[in-house]
Amino acid sequence: MTTELTAGTTTTPHAAAPDLEQTLGSRLAGEVAFDDYSRHLFSRDASMYAITPLGVVFPRTHDDVAETVRIAGEFGVPVVPRGAGTSLAGQTVGPGIVLDTSRHLNRIVEIDPAARTAVVEVGVVQDQLNLAAGAHGLMFGPDTSTSNRATIGGMLGNNSAGSGSLTFGMTIDHIRALDVVLADGSTARLEPVDEAERLRRAQADTLEGRIYRELPALVDANEKAIADGMPLFWRRACGYRLDRLAGYGGANPFDLAKFVVGAEGTLVVATRAVVDLVPKPKRTVYAVGHFATVHGAVSATLDALSCGPHQVEMMDRTILDLSRNKIEYADLGNHLVGDPAALLFVSFSGDDEPELVAKLDVLTELWQRNGHGYHTLRLVTPAEQAALLKVRKSSLGLLMAAGEGTRRPLAFVEDTAVAPEHLAAYTERFAAILDEHGLEAGFYGHCSVGCLHIRPFVDLTDPEQVATMRVVAEKIKDLVAEYGGVNSSEHGDGLARSEFNREIFGDELYEAMRRVKALFDPAGVLNPGKIVDAPPMTDNLRDRDALPPAPPLTTALSFEVIGSGSATGMRDAADRCMNIGLCRKTTAGVMCPSYQVTLNEEHSTRGRANALVKALSEPDPAAALGDERLHEILDLCLMCKACKSECPMGVDMASLKAEALYQQHAQHGTPLRSRVFGAIRTLNRLGAATAPLSNLPGRIGFLRRIMERTVGITAARPLPRFVRDDLVRWQRRRHPAGGSAGTVTWLADSFTTYTEPHIGRAAIELLEAAGWTVQLASGGCCGRSSLSKGLLDDARRKASGLVTSLAGDTPDGSPIVGCEPSCVFTLRDETLALLGDTAHAADAAQVGVRVRQVEELLVEAIDGGSLVLPERSGLSGRRVVYHGHCHQKAEVGTAATLALLRRIPGLDVTEIDAGCCGMAGSFGFEAEHYTTSMDVGRDRLFPAIEAEPADTLVAATGVSCRQQIFHGAGRTAWHPLELVREALGGRG
Repeated sequence: MTTELTAGTTTTPHAAAPDLEQTLGSRLAGEVAFDDYSRHLFSRDASMYAITPLGVVFPRTHDDVAETVRIAGEFGVPVVPRGAGTSLAGQTVGPGIVLDTSRHLNRIVEIDPAARTAVVEVGVVQDQLNLAAGAHGLMFGPDTSTSNRATIGGMLGNNSAGSGSLTFGMTIDHIRALDVVLADGSTARLEPVDEAERLRRAQADTLEGRIYRELPALVDANEKAIADGMPLFWRRACGYRLDRLAGYGGANPFDLAKFVVGAEGTLVVATRAVVDLVPKPKRTVYAVGHFATVHGAVSATLDALSCGPHQVEMMDRTILDLSRNKIEYADLGNHLVGDPAALLFVSFSGDDEPELVAKLDVLTELWQRNGHGYHTLRLVTPAEQAALLKVRKSSLGLLMAAGEGTRRPLAFVEDTAVAPEHLAAYTERFAAILDEHGLEAGFYGHCSVGCLHIRPFVDLTDPEQVATMRVVAEKIKDLVAEYGGVNSSEHGDGLARSEFNREIFGDELYEAMRRVKALFDPAGVLNPGKIVDAPPMTDNLRDRDALPPAPPLTTALSFEVIGSGSATGMRDAADRCMNIGLCRKTTAGVMCPSYQVTLNEEHSTRGRANALVKALSEPDPAAALGDERLHEILDLCLMCKACKSECPMGVDMASLKAEALYQQHAQHGTPLRSRVFGAIRTLNRLGAATAPLSNLPGRIGFLRRIMERTVGITAARPLPRFVRDDLVRWQRRRHPAGGSAGTVTWLADSFTTYTEPHIGRAAIELLEAAGWTVQLASGGCCGRSSLSKGLLDDARRKASGLVTSLAGDTPDGSPIVGCEPSCVFTLRDETLALLGDTAHAADAAQVGVRVRQVEELLVEAIDGGSLVLPERSGLSGRRVVYHGHCHQKAEVGTAATLALLRRIPGLDVTEIDAGCCGMAGSFGFEAEHYTTSMDVGRDRLFPAIEAEPADTLVAATGVSCRQQIFHGAGRTAWHPLELVREALGGRG
């Protein structure tokens, strides 16, 4: 292996890189990316490390993987296998070629319910497998908190475990066979073999044959070192598992499949796995103990274990406090009692609910008798469990969000484990070491197996703190050994812990592991520098070595407002991303819609954030923000804002993209189509004024085709229809009596005012029926459409005009409401960022706090008796499925809308978790984005609606959502306010 590829944080451009790229491109079916942005995106994982590779390969087939390894050998460059890139110890960063197996190698080949096995490609995500296996009452045993993006290949590499390991063990316990590529590019099936089969395979004059010949002798020669050097604690994800081969022969087969689990891609590259499945428990119940101290929670673990639980998990106040600040977890506070310093989650799983509940009774009584905790919450039904389990599963992301700037919670001592009977004493001494060195940390993890994830906050740009980190790592390593524990119990060695393996295992066993590496990988092609022969843990640090100081940049948006924590500029706002990869989930939530249909890393929030970090670290960041490749990466961002709430770090990619577009326009000019969409209020007002003539061009095919060629607006999608009797005209004709509830200002948005005025009418009539006097604000635009196109100067002018009008022409403190979430919530978000350093800042702040959801006012009126819906209406006995607007979900959630719909007597209301509709304002009208827009809708939303009976009503708050549902699913979607107005009956 060449020196330039194994030293330093960034890979020196290899002289043969152009030839390597060309060779890979000509011999592989999958994609090859050697551009600077792709290399940067794959230089990071969820660890504190960064190493820039030469390039990235996205293999489509098993043969692609083998050919890549062969080509790497020919060129003398390493290969770094990678799944979701969520490794916490730096396993999936390295020089050479990164092999992204997650994009294409993601097929579930077979599920055999009778044998309780599955055959899967390594890019299959754990939740994807569990969803398919669940149809047969089965699941994959290891239950990681990252199950919605963790790939089976990544779990193989790390020997992942998770919260259920007390019951189901680790990944190594569920592997039957592996199809792998060896270091010379040859392929093999690894599986348990008896001695006769081993001897037969050993006869081959191949690398596989050599492994079967020489590895048994190596194991035999080091039998004592294996027995003496391997940590005794069972939950291990460190070193090579020679203990799994010791004593082979007779009834113990020689099993290389299990041996390479946890090898972090340093011995083989797996492409397909045969895995065991376990019966999925029909019911799970929880006892959630509330404790005044972390030590108190840990001390209660042994009592919990005596009751035979499925898992025992702990979460401290740090995580709880962070969750209270996120919309995603707002429901948590409704369940907790008092202000616990720690919670202990104890679950019991099985098929007999009364038996499980009886175990809750036993544990509750035992804790009371022994003085553990001050309250035990019993969660029996899924509905009762949802809020707390959502927070528990998101602990890592929430803790990461507590970082400020380059002071981040780092994973360098977060994976140790000791026997549970030692955990309380061990945790106290662990905390004392942190206190001694002035480090803060959050505590959470798996008490049932003695593993707590403890992440001290460290600033890697401070040399003194880097030195402290190393001292603490060494002290914790020694403390673990004193208690007979393991330095890594599920997250692997990687770059963070491999350096210490000689000391942990002893010279003799460590040298045996080095010989294993040399046997499997003589040329050092496979992920070098992990497990053995590793660099110091303080090399290749992301924030110190790979991230230069941010050059100055003047931005149109104020990122002091947008950025979370201590973000003081655009790069800080993008660099909030810590690569934990939640934006790669595909089966729930909204984030990230374009990734969900392309499975391309650069289309995830993480990919885009990292691309922006690269651009904003260039000597001239303003010029870099105009880069064509950067905008290819940003292009499919729908600006849905889901990342603002669903990303634990609160990365607001919509605002970041708006600023990037603004900077691009400053260099290259503003496209005509962007100007057209930015002027949508003016165009809609003119369209309504000239309707119905203005609707004719939208129905004439050749005019639509001309529009597509000249402006780029797709001819495949119907255009909205203008209504001459718009909301403003309708309101002018009316003279309603004043209400007793006060004055409310109705924000007449650019869409429903001119194309769907019946919605505005329904809302105004409801507010008046509730006792409000409605004042129509129709003279200005919030600037949302201009924002989405990067026309930030225009957006600022519009925003300043609107907030000046609202602040001066409406009663102080009176509510401001509307029916289009993207417009209403702009006043609470981007308007503040646009006007934060202008003379209009005070008006913007005053208006922002007055913005409310109209649904809130109507729910209050119904509950207070001022708005009475009849017990019987045309909606009684009907079912409605509701799809929430992405911006609404990001800013406040959908609770108020659901509450309003559920106030309609006799209406059965269900919210569908179907992600983004794919329309995203103008995005779905843009010719080059139409296919992606429809693919996003087809992913979950259209099937969910199509599965409903024809008489099921569909409701959606967003105008774009309603357009997309009608176009893609063939169903009319009603605004929830229309349904409430229908239930009220009568017409004003």
